[in-house]
Amino acid sequence: MPTVHANGLEIGYDVAGAGPPLLLLHGATSVATRDFRGQLPSLQRVFRCYTPDARGHGRTRWDTASGGFEAAWLVDDVLAFADALGLGTFHLLGFSLGAMASLGVAVRQPHRLRTLVVVGISTERDPRATVARRLMDPIRIDRADPAWAADLAARHDPVQGVGAWRNLLPAIAADVATQPLLTPKQVRTIDPPTLVIVGDHDPFVPVDHAWRLARSVLDGRLLVVPDAGHEALAEQPGITTEALGVFYRSTEAVARKRAATDPQEVAR
Repeated sequence: MPTVHANGLEIGYDVAGAGPPLLLLHGATSVATRDFRGQLPSLQRVFRCYTPDARGHGRTRWDTASGGFEAAWLVDDVLAFADALGLGTFHLLGFSLGAMASLGVAVRQPHRLRTLVVVGISTERDPRATVARRLMDPIRIDRADPAWAADLAARHDPVQGVGAWRNLLPAIAADVATQPLLTPKQVRTIDPPTLVIVGDHDPFVPVDHAWRLARSVLDGRLLVVPDAGHEALAEQPGITTEALGVFYRSTEAVARKRAATDPQEVAR
């Protein structure tokens, strides 16, 4: 398991495949190998896929109890991670919390993105904040969902410490309720080809929120996944994997042009 020092963290990640670089950012409480398990076999045939663990998750150690948690920090982490690996430009795919970080990267340094895919995210606070506060309550999870509690412990305890997820989840929920939101003006600066994906029954993101996001970026597309909730990638892997393939093939020429600004690509 490789690690890289970036933004003061030892970021644990996996890398597989060959081709243009694709960073995949997982959702809150999770890891990329879980969130993208239905898509990675296909994507790794086309891209070199980098799947870092976010701070406080999996193998990237961060003490949420003393250090807190802000989604905005993940933007710094992602850019530092790419810099540490020498990635000037790259494709970016984010789910949920990872999608919020992806939007932040796209606003801050849009020139570095060859394409952007965001899944299960809205630039509006509610219902995200309300749902997160309810679902990310450790007391509720221990009482009503012991299987999830066991999964969280297995996923995070080995590196984060026993029970660390009980500090992580409420910290994430609190951040969702207070984090600065991207403004419409900021969203309109996102210029790489962008695919917005949402499940038609996503409790966090109403379809009309996703529609507005897709319409607000400069080159947006929208996929509404039928019979799917928040985890549309996992719930409908066939549909979403096919849609990703169509999106990447249809934007290949634009992605190559955007990659031409990358000194490493020019050197090749």
